[in-house]
Amino acid sequence: MKNILIVWIASLWLAVSGCGNASNKDAKEAADSINQALADSSASMPDTSQVSTDEAAFATEAASGGLAEVALGELAAQKATDAKVKAFGTMMVKDHSKANEELKALAAKKNIALPSAPAVEKQKKLEEIGAKAGKDFDKAYVEEMVEDHKKDVALFEEALEKSKDPEMKQFIESTLPVLRKHLEHIQTIDGEK
Repeated sequence: MKNILIVWIASLWLAVSGCGNASNKDAKEAADSINQALADSSASMPDTSQVSTDEAAFATEAASGGLAEVALGELAAQKATDAKVKAFGTMMVKDHSKANEELKALAAKKNIALPSAPAVEKQKKLEEIGAKAGKDFDKAYVEEMVEDHKKDVALFEEALEKSKDPEMKQFIESTLPVLRKHLEHIQTIDGEK
C-alpha cells in the first residue's frame, strides 16, 4: 500500500514539476506539498526513513537556495568584471553543486521531494541580477551573496538545533562550516569595494 502511495505521489510530483509556469505553485512549494502529503500518509504507516516535516521543509528550502547559488555562481563566473567576484562565483558552483548532490542523495533515502528549480523569488532575483552588467553586476551579485549567505547560515543553524535525524544532522554539520566560510569570504570582497 505504501509503495502505491509513494508511486502516486512521485507521479504527482512529476506532473507538478513538469507544468512550469502553467502551475500556480513554484517548484519549492510543489515539493513542500508533496512532503506534507508523504508526512500525512506516513502517520498511518510509519516508516523509519521518513524525517519530520520540519526537516523536509528545511531540505526543500536548502535545495532551492543551493540551486539558486549555482545559477548565480555560473552567472558571476561568466559576467563578473572583478576577478575576485568571478572566482567566488566559480567557488559557489563547485561547493553548492557538491552540497546539492549530497542533499539529493539524502532526500532520496529519506523520501523527501526536492524542488527541481529555485523558488520563484530566487528566480526573479537571478533575472534581476543577470540583467546588470559591469560593476553594477558585481555590486548586485556581492550584495545578494552577503544577504543570502547570512540567511543560509541562520537556516542551517536553526535546522541543526531542531534536527533529530542523525543523517540530516550530519549533512547540516558538514555543510554549515562551508556556508560560514562563504559568508566570511564574500564579506571580505564586499569590504574591498
